[in-house]
Amino acid sequence: MSAGPRLTHIGASGEAHMVDVGDKAETVRTAIAEGSVAMQADTLAMILAGNARKGDVLGTARIAGIMAAKKAHELIPLCHPLLLTKVSVDIEPDHALPGLKVTALARVTGKTGVEMEALTAASVACLTIYDMAKAVDRGMVISGVRLVEKTGGKSGDYKSEA
Repeated sequence: MSAGPRLTHIGASGEAHMVDVGDKAETVRTAIAEGSVAMQADTLAMILAGNARKGDVLGTARIAGIMAAKKAHELIPLCHPLLLTKVSVDIEPDHALPGLKVTALARVTGKTGVEMEALTAASVACLTIYDMAKAVDRGMVISGVRLVEKTGGKSGDYKSEA
């Protein structure tokens, strides 16, 4: 077996386990994730005009993403519960899609990273947009959910090249 990178949540015998972060130093850790929801141009116009039957799509999706980041440890096995110091979800129209682009930021001062919290926030915000507009556009496509950037921690910084 190579001495290269290894899966941290898998023990020597292949069993899943939660990583012990007890001896790690507390540092400021930030992660940014994104995703998008492509839709018909009329659906985007309806959302931006605030005319969706279910209400404020953008505001609801923003709150859903923030709430989801705070519950990532309840949704993802082996994910540590974190005392998040900041979560933000920004949603911008992208007329080229057409659709909406979601960017989520999560920050913590702690012993483990916040990538899963940012990814969960972006994913759930996208799902909420779909849910609130599906009555008029069931063909919406959620895509591109990914980690854009992370800072802090022992493994160092990461920035997507795409």
